[in-house]
Amino acid sequence: MEAEEQRQQLRSLRDFLLVYNRMTELCFRRCVCNLNYRLLTGREESCLDSCASKLVHSNHRLMRSYVALMPGILQRRAANSASQDPALPAAPPEPPAAPRTGT
Repeated sequence: MEAEEQRQQLRSLRDFLLVYNRMTELCFRRCVCNLNYRLLTGREESCLDSCASKLVHSNHRLMRSYVALMPGILQRRAANSASQDPALPAAPPEPPAAPRTGT
C-alpha cells in the first residue's frame, strides 16, 4: 500500500509541475517582450504578477468545481455499472459534504 501512496504522490507532484511550467511559459510569452536586459521592467513585472494571479485563481475555481462535481459523477457511474450488471454491489452512499470555506 505504501508503494501505491508514493506513486500517487509522484503523480500529484508531476501534475503540479506541469501546471506550474505551463503557467510560467504562458505568462512569460505574454509579458516578457525584451530579453536585452538582465532585469524585468516594471511593466513586465506587473504583467507577470497579474497573469500568474489570474491563472492561480482560475485553477482554484476549477479545482473547487471538480471537487464539488466528482462525487456525483462517480455515483452516476456506479449506478450505471450496477444497472448493467446486477451482480455487482451497489455503491456506498456519499458522506455529507464538508462545509465550504471562503477560499
